[in-house]
Amino acid sequence: MAPPLLNLDGIKLTFGGTPLLDGAALSASAGEKIALVGRNGSGKSTLLKIAAGMIEPQDGEVFRQPSATVRYLPQMPDIDGFASVRAYVEAGLGPADDPHRATYLMEHLGLTGEERPNDLSGGEARRAALARVMAPEPDILLLDEPTNHLDLSVIEWLEEELARTSSAVILISHDRRFLERVSRATVWLDHGQTRQLDKGFAHFEEWRDQVLEEEEREQHKLGRQIVREEHWLRYGVTARRKRNMRRLGELQAMRQRFRSHRGAEGTATMVASDAAESGKLVIEAKGIDKSFGDLTVVRGFSTRIQRGDRVGLVGPNGAGKTTLLKMLTGELAPDAGTVRLGVNLEIATLDQKREAVDPQETLAHYLTDGRGENLLVNGEQRHVVSYMKDFLFKPEQARTPVRELSGGERARLLLARVLARPANLLVLDEPTNDLDMETLELLQELVAGFAGTVILVSHDRDFLDRTVTSVIAPEGNGRWIEYAGGYSDMLAQRGGSKLEDRKARSKAEATETSPKAEQTSQKGPAKKLSFKQKFALDSLPKKIEAVTASISRLENNIADPSFYERDPVSFQKTIAALDKERTTLAALEEEWLELEMLREEMEG
Repeated sequence: MAPPLLNLDGIKLTFGGTPLLDGAALSASAGEKIALVGRNGSGKSTLLKIAAGMIEPQDGEVFRQPSATVRYLPQMPDIDGFASVRAYVEAGLGPADDPHRATYLMEHLGLTGEERPNDLSGGEARRAALARVMAPEPDILLLDEPTNHLDLSVIEWLEEELARTSSAVILISHDRRFLERVSRATVWLDHGQTRQLDKGFAHFEEWRDQVLEEEEREQHKLGRQIVREEHWLRYGVTARRKRNMRRLGELQAMRQRFRSHRGAEGTATMVASDAAESGKLVIEAKGIDKSFGDLTVVRGFSTRIQRGDRVGLVGPNGAGKTTLLKMLTGELAPDAGTVRLGVNLEIATLDQKREAVDPQETLAHYLTDGRGENLLVNGEQRHVVSYMKDFLFKPEQARTPVRELSGGERARLLLARVLARPANLLVLDEPTNDLDMETLELLQELVAGFAGTVILVSHDRDFLDRTVTSVIAPEGNGRWIEYAGGYSDMLAQRGGSKLEDRKARSKAEATETSPKAEQTSQKGPAKKLSFKQKFALDSLPKKIEAVTASISRLENNIADPSFYERDPVSFQKTIAALDKERTTLAALEEEWLELEMLREEMEG
């Protein structure tokens, strides 16, 4: 095995109270790809800063190969003081480094290099910082949340670039798919100590659960042993005093071990507050357009979102996801077309912009809107401290200003406020940002099991695959298409996920309306649906509409509270008829979807 370029051993660090790091270790050799994982606040970023030489530990050994170059990407890169992005990126190069490498990275990260640092968005600043740390091709690359604010195409490119690099890479990320594809080893930081798995993150969760189960078994055995020892000391045959004192000392040591075992970290308890059920139709958009000057963001988009649907919006930064989301929820009027919102809608929105929270406001004041010590959750009065515990906040944090929270804690606070409000439509803009794995899993379960409707914007492919029932994605020139299933299903229907494929499609779309393109298309023998398929495609919407109307009538009949008492037999027949109609509707919709996809494939 190659000697380590970096080795941390027995690292200890305390900021008052419980040690943040208590004997942590981290080692990396050339070419290793290591995922550093753990709960928010467990000390991952601090350990990475110690590895980078930015923080000195209070105890422990830190070794770096004297000739090794190290580059560190912080969560919040500071690029002030430079005239341009190119100047900022090239400032990270060494005397022997290739400046063309910086140009290559900026180009693939969507930067020209001429941008002014003060004018950059969060995503652009992140891309500039990535270019700066990757350009020298360092021996050791330390990345703290490299995918934050990046769109999917850049994340996929970054995965490939990190897989090819000869640098040792240690990275922290909440993006599970990214960690699975990049990492070859996993270091778990828990209660200030580290454990290493010599496999990538894809195997981590199963291994973690086994470790926790084994710890619980050992803790149970220790508890039983303590009971036996106490029984022996009280009732056992009197032996030599020296032996008794030795066993008493061992018992005290066991008690201390038992008390000091902290077990697994708690998990958040997320339950969305239910509102009255919305109408079956939640949102219907027909032929909506939106332009800003000469830029067409949305062109001719139509969709029908029904109660229980979970819709994901994906696409590059700047593609218009937020604009489309605002039009669908009625916050922004379209230039053309119509948007109809269903009846009885109660909307709760998670804003991606963390700065929307007053940093001086306390947690309790923010959650209760300043209305005392209680808040209403699911129709029940909850004390704010009790509700905060559901989201892993400590009672003493009730009076803590928001400015003192970490990124993950702030994300949990925003979720706590949103989920306390009665809603039957959740609108979530980048809900996974800064959440640790366990909280992310719980949010995933909440979204997947939410009784109402969900519309979310996310770059987290794994989260999309596990939660949404359809994905709306941009196809260029303001065109958006809705695909059934999750993100992976969308890729399968589109025929790939590479950035080059998307560029080729965009180029083709830009020329599709030219006379030459029209002549070319007329010359080739275009494939068409058969007469039977075309007739079915034309007639299915009417059949679907008729069955939907029938279902609505049956549901209204069942809703009559006196129906069952008046005629139990007819009530049961109505129930059976309703089940049959719902099955028929599902089959008709499936048939229409398959034919529509076939038509698009042939005509596209």
